[in-house]
Amino acid sequence: MPQKATNTIRITKRTVDQLQPSDREIYIWDSEVRGLGVRCYPSGKKMYVLKTRHGRTQRLITLGQHGSPHTPESARKAALHHLALRAKGEDPAKEREKRKAAKTVKELGTRFLDEHVLQRCKPSTAYEYKRAVEQFINPALGSFSIGDVTSADVARFHYKLRHIPYQANRAVGVLSKMMSLAEKWHYRPSNTNPCKGLEKYPEDKRERFLTKEELKRLHKVLDEAEANGTESRYFIAAIKLLLMTGARLSEITTLKWSYVDLIDGMLNLPDSKTGKKTIPLSGTAIEFLKAMLKRGMLVEGNPYVVVGAKTGSHFVEMQSPWRRIRKKAGLEDVRIHDLRHSFASFAINSGMSLQIVGKLLGHSQAQTTMRYAHLDNDTLKKATNEISAVMDAAVKPAANENAPKPKRERVRLEPAPKRRRVRLAAND
Repeated sequence: MPQKATNTIRITKRTVDQLQPSDREIYIWDSEVRGLGVRCYPSGKKMYVLKTRHGRTQRLITLGQHGSPHTPESARKAALHHLALRAKGEDPAKEREKRKAAKTVKELGTRFLDEHVLQRCKPSTAYEYKRAVEQFINPALGSFSIGDVTSADVARFHYKLRHIPYQANRAVGVLSKMMSLAEKWHYRPSNTNPCKGLEKYPEDKRERFLTKEELKRLHKVLDEAEANGTESRYFIAAIKLLLMTGARLSEITTLKWSYVDLIDGMLNLPDSKTGKKTIPLSGTAIEFLKAMLKRGMLVEGNPYVVVGAKTGSHFVEMQSPWRRIRKKAGLEDVRIHDLRHSFASFAINSGMSLQIVGKLLGHSQAQTTMRYAHLDNDTLKKATNEISAVMDAAVKPAANENAPKPKRERVRLEPAPKRRRVRLAAND
């Protein structure tokens, strides 16, 4: 414990700044708030402290460092707050120890990923959750105690990500799920989720579909890259299969040859985003897969169609080569997922119903398919002309009714010839 002070003074910034370090700790005590002091270490570091007594035990509570976070005025307020808690019978030191022992948001994130995400979510979803936790949540809130996170903290976290609104909304969504589980795991009281009520940023729905000319240009660049050997032939195969099937990226990159039925023309996926799924193959897709087998792209010991660099693995890094390919094709705003959009767009423009397209894409709800129902300009012009023809047909009869009626010409009829009466003899 500190040595007993013989004199007390009113602690001000000037008195604290003038306090010089010694070979042992030095204390000065405030004349205004009893027990408030400044502790000066031999290193020169100065800390505000509060000396209290709880029962027969005397404690020295560290309030914080001089300059950051405290000034004499803020340290005095903090000391009065602690003294008020003690007057109510609470022990500030024990409360502080309890907070130190509390789980942090970072620890909550680890349990969330291990016990919830890995057990309940698809690999692609698990990847996005892990990314949100490690890249956004932990750097901003990881050191916070779970019970100390407030709605103001969440709003500040959300605001700092305003330049990436989509990701900001997703990160808060993940944090909200974490806080709901924190209540379930008794880290927070019930109904205290600090994410509830937060107004999310508006998100612009992206609509990007390849035109026929762009599709032709993309295929040309892919063929050139394969011929020159500038890109992996497995990457090129993955892109072409995406265009032929409208499948999700993960469904193609994790596709195994055992799922491929070239006789019936089907990809029989045991699992996907929507569960078990069957993808019908076009004749072109069947021939393409047969060509892959003929070209020796089936690697012994590797079950995957799109083979990765590591032994027995599937192709993983699609984004870097895709950025190179789309730049050469002049399609720098096209994402890999837009290839799926384009497949749906071409299908609908060919006259297929939303129900059929939804089945091809593996959608469980028709509303999802509606998002892909892009119509190109030729189709829209054709539809406009057809609608106009129907409307014109409906309007023209009404216009004819209001038009002046043509005069009827009077036609003079010749009188019919008189019938001659013939008198017959009695013997006739």
